[in-house]
Amino acid sequence: MHSKVDVAVMIGSGVPAYLRTMGQSVCWVVLLNGERRGKAYCSRDEAEECKAVWLAQLNAEAPDSLH
Repeated sequence: MHSKVDVAVMIGSGVPAYLRTMGQSVCWVVLLNGERRGKAYCSRDEAEECKAVWLAQLNAEAPDSLH
């Protein structure tokens, strides 16, 4: 199965309460096949780093015939 990893932005009430209390009205999350994985990030760069880790892990787990 081919997995898709994306970064999505959350705005306003979609931002977790702990980030809203810190004044954040925007956050980014990593989605694996459309499902949120891990925590919400304060910057897109942090979310992109997490996405890169997911992609590396998924590539490492892929069967050798797909490399």
